[in-house]
Amino acid sequence: MEVNPPKQEHLLALKVMRLTKPTLFTNIPVTCEEKDLPGDLFNQLMRDDPSTVNGAEILMLGEMLTLPQNFGNIFLGETFSSYISVHNDSNQVVKDILVKADLQTSSQRLNLSASNAAVAELKPDCCIDDVIHHEVKEIGTHILVCAVSYTTQGGEKMYFRKFFKFQVLKPLDVKTKFYNAETDEVFLEAQIQNITTSPMFMEKVSLEPSIMYNVTELNSVSQAGECVSTFGSRGYLQPMDTRQYLYCLKPKKEFAEKAGIIKGVTVIGKLDIVWKTNLGERGRLQTSQLQRMAPGYGDVRLSLEAIPDTVNLEEPFHITCKITNCSERTMDLVLEMCNTNSIHWCGISGRQLGKLHPSSSLCLALTLLSSVQGLQSISGLRLTDTFLKRTYEYDDIAQVCVVSSAVEVEA
Repeated sequence: MEVNPPKQEHLLALKVMRLTKPTLFTNIPVTCEEKDLPGDLFNQLMRDDPSTVNGAEILMLGEMLTLPQNFGNIFLGETFSSYISVHNDSNQVVKDILVKADLQTSSQRLNLSASNAAVAELKPDCCIDDVIHHEVKEIGTHILVCAVSYTTQGGEKMYFRKFFKFQVLKPLDVKTKFYNAETDEVFLEAQIQNITTSPMFMEKVSLEPSIMYNVTELNSVSQAGECVSTFGSRGYLQPMDTRQYLYCLKPKKEFAEKAGIIKGVTVIGKLDIVWKTNLGERGRLQTSQLQRMAPGYGDVRLSLEAIPDTVNLEEPFHITCKITNCSERTMDLVLEMCNTNSIHWCGISGRQLGKLHPSSSLCLALTLLSSVQGLQSISGLRLTDTFLKRTYEYDDIAQVCVVSSAVEVEA
């Protein structure tokens, strides 16, 4: 929408047009049965229409392009292009012509002029042309301010402006969810929905991790030795459709043992989304830094490094535990093992583990035995800090499937 100040007689005329790609022309078929009065007249007109596809005249398919009839929609992440033309409508030479184009948003004002140098003179029926480009990075109202200043032959300095107002819309709705694994791995689920009225070709959806993480994309499967996208060979996202992308983030080795990774708010990274619409118009969005609240592990964290999925009844099996000091003080730990009705610990309870410094870890190999079949829960570990006389209890650490061992009986 154009909002202009009161008209004033000027020697120069300013025209501003948005540059967009053409669209496919869609014909509206009009048909009738042969027994009706027009007979085959409508069908013959459609067959002769150059905008229809031969043999598919009634399917509203077109082979021709049509120029934009209005400003159209512009979405966040797309590139706004505009053609600016200043024409000398008078019969005299105009001097010192300066054309400026600024884009004003709710937060800033940007200069989009390709050149800030004035043109020495402009003869009658001549024009000054300029094309500006700007990647839209804000949602809401934008105002393109075009200002023209010049000097007449009589030495009078003239100046006028025009304002062009347009709205920038949101093309995608992005939602994220975090899932914390038993280890330090973090799974990120990103739901991306196309909220425009036209289909999109999703060229790239990637996660740029922070300096603390390595990322693995889980959006493809292996078929016949090749990686195939889980969304198929075509990456089109129809209007109002949603896709779910999954990523696995694992802390780098140098950060894995630091308390900042385990406790508090951690920065994960940002999503980079690139798409194409219509006839290849490109758009790109990059989210702000994604943050998740890491789970609280208290002063001491107990995690499993190795455990079998299935064990035999009344046969010893081994697990490996990792103990991490998440506090800011040194601990002197004692390990106690309490048997349950189904799971029995093999070893000496009350073993001294020694001193454990802040952010340090140690691994323990433990042996257990199950006397009951089925899915059994491993419980009964106790860690006591002798410095503060504080005991940390760990139950339901993991589950194992206990099956009956096969015994071969000779006939």
